[in-house]
Amino acid sequence: MLKLLHAPTSPYVRKVMACAHFCGLADRIEWLPSAAHPVQRDGRIAAHNPLAKVPTLILETGQALFDSRVICEYLAALAGDTRLFPSAGAARWEALTRQSLGDGLLDAALLARYERTARPAQSQWDAWRDAQLVKVEACLAEIDAQAPALAREAPAIGEVTFGCALGYLDFRFPELDWRARHPQAAHWEAAFRALPPMQATLPHDPQG
Repeated sequence: MLKLLHAPTSPYVRKVMACAHFCGLADRIEWLPSAAHPVQRDGRIAAHNPLAKVPTLILETGQALFDSRVICEYLAALAGDTRLFPSAGAARWEALTRQSLGDGLLDAALLARYERTARPAQSQWDAWRDAQLVKVEACLAEIDAQAPALAREAPAIGEVTFGCALGYLDFRFPELDWRARHPQAAHWEAAFRALPPMQATLPHDPQG
C-alpha cells in the first residue's frame, strides 16, 4: 500500500489524487494525517521530506517521493499510463510546460494567501500580494488562450494541473471572479470539472 502525507485543502495533493484516479490507483493509496504549514513544521512530514511539505508519497519500500510533479509521473509509470505523461516529442514538452504554468499559478496564489493567513497583520505587504495576483492573472490569460485546444477527456498532466489550479481559485479566491474575464477557460473548466476523477477530488476545508 502506498501512503500519502496530505492536506485536504492542498491543490497539489488534489493533483496527485486526480492522477491516481485517472490511472486507476486511488484505492492503493492510504492517506496519512499531517498539518502542513508554511511556518510551523510538522515532524510527521519532515521525517520523510526535509521540506516538510505535502504531498509526500511513501512507497512500500519506505522510499519517499516529492513533490507533486514527481509523484504524478511515478503513478503514471506505475500504472503504465502513457497518456498523462507522453513519452517523447512535442506532446511531452507541451504537457510538461502546461504543468509548469498551472503550478506557477498555484505557487503565486498560495503566496498571496499566505500573506494574509500566515503572516502577522503588522508585517503584511500589500504590494507583494498584489504582485502575486498579477502573476495569477497572467497565467489565467494564457490558459484562456489555450482553452480551445485543451482536452476535455483523456487529459495529459497539463490539463489536470489546470483543472486543479482553477478549482483552487474557486475554493480560496472566489472574489477574483476569474470566469468573468476568461470565458474560454471557464467553458473548458466546467466540462473538465465534471469528469469523475475531478469530482472525487474536489477541495474541502474540514474546519468549514
